[in-house]
Formats: sequence, structure tokens, C-alpha cells
Amino acid sequence: MAKTSSIEKNNKRAALAKQYAGKRAELKATVKDQTLSIDERFKATLKLAELPRNSAKVRVRNRCEVSGRPRGYYRKLKMSRIALRQLGNLGQIPGLVKSSW
Repeated sequence: MAKTSSIEKNNKRAALAKQYAGKRAELKATVKDQTLSIDERFKATLKLAELPRNSAKVRVRNRCEVSGRPRGYYRKLKMSRIALRQLGNLGQIPGLVKSSW
């Protein structure tokens, strides 16, 4: 199990990313727009830099919803390999069969 503080920090980052997503997209579009003047684009860059760092989507870490483990994460199932194996052995994941040969 991951530290509760790490999980909460990540949840806070995810909430901030969701909150500022529209504003960030708008400012990034302004920065990339070649038809605007250099001054307008530079001002948009400065406004983008003033936003909280944790509001960037890339700072959110994929974590297992069962254990909070950050590594060995399967995106499709939203859980780590260890949690997947444990729940699979208990038969709690439909369609998952333990292989043997």
C-alpha cells in the first residue's frame, strides 16, 4: 500500500489539472497561433507560467485504484499488476483465467 500522503497529493494534482484544463488549453492555443503578434503570444506565455505547476496534466501520476501503487500500472484496468494478480486469484475479475502449463 502506498503512503496516504502520496495518494492525496496525486489526487490534488488531478483536481487542479481538471480545474485549469480549459484555461491552459486556451493559453496554449494563443501561444501557438502564428497570426498573432509576438507581444500577445509572449503575454500568453507569461500567463501560462503564472498558473500553478501542479495544474499541468503531465504532473499527475497513474496510480492503482486498489493499492495506490505507482508502478506496474495497467491503464485499461486502472490497477497495478500485483492487485490484478491478487483479485484474479480470488476470481473477482470476470474473464481473467490463471494460466498454467
